[in-house]
Amino acid sequence: MAQVIWSEPALQDLNEIAEYIALNKVSAAKNLVQNIFSNTDRLEEFPKTGRKVPELQDSRYLELIVNPCRIFYRIEKDKIYILYVMRSERKLRNYLLDERTNQDS
Repeated sequence: MAQVIWSEPALQDLNEIAEYIALNKVSAAKNLVQNIFSNTDRLEEFPKTGRKVPELQDSRYLELIVNPCRIFYRIEKDKIYILYVMRSERKLRNYLLDERTNQDS
């Protein structure tokens, strides 16, 4: 069984998204956060559940889609690093994944 490790920047990303949603509907923000943690917790047993990132076909990153968010992660042996959470409608900035990967190494 793998261990899921959230990077500090990814937690901050999720917090910012939840705070924005909570401005209009607190319950929707809470449900989103619960849904995201539920989906990422499943990675402990099924680490390859995510798909290859379409913008980064030849990379080691995978993503989970939990609308309206994309959760980017990588697998290293028995650890799963959650690196980046973003709104689905935003354009992926590839350099952010590389920066966050280098911070965890």
